[in-house]
Amino acid sequence: MFGIAMARAVRDAQVTAVDWRAVLSLARENAEAAGVSERYHTLPGSAFDADWGSGFDLVLLANFLHQLDRNACVTLLRKARKSLVSGGRAAAVEFVVNPDRVSPRFPVTFSFQMLGSTPQGEAYTAREFEEMGQAAGFGNVSTRSLPPTPQSLILFEQE
Repeated sequence: MFGIAMARAVRDAQVTAVDWRAVLSLARENAEAAGVSERYHTLPGSAFDADWGSGFDLVLLANFLHQLDRNACVTLLRKARKSLVSGGRAAAVEFVVNPDRVSPRFPVTFSFQMLGSTPQGEAYTAREFEEMGQAAGFGNVSTRSLPPTPQSLILFEQE
């Protein structure tokens, strides 16, 4: 839905969605219903294994990094960086916990859910996202809240 919203907001945007085939089948239906199917392209498979190509202005990782351990996040962010044009950005939408790891309430509750339902996922702090982004080669990483939701936008920018 994030890519479709982007295509609706930016009239000349081309969107390439990477996900499992069954998910992309539903996404294709949603793109058609939103009137953006001619600019909505799909690439089925694992985000780690599929060849994304290059030349992207933006790589959007919406609600995905929390499923992964730190090393897998760095691997995926490195892949995102390599697929970008010079000056391109990666953006993640995530639940971000405070350094105390007990606040804010909703992201912490979500982190417990990830710990119980994924092999190694969790909600990360802004500092942890910054460290992962730098390890992947991004020069600047910033986190902004997305009110009224409990989520945050993490921007990974090249130097």
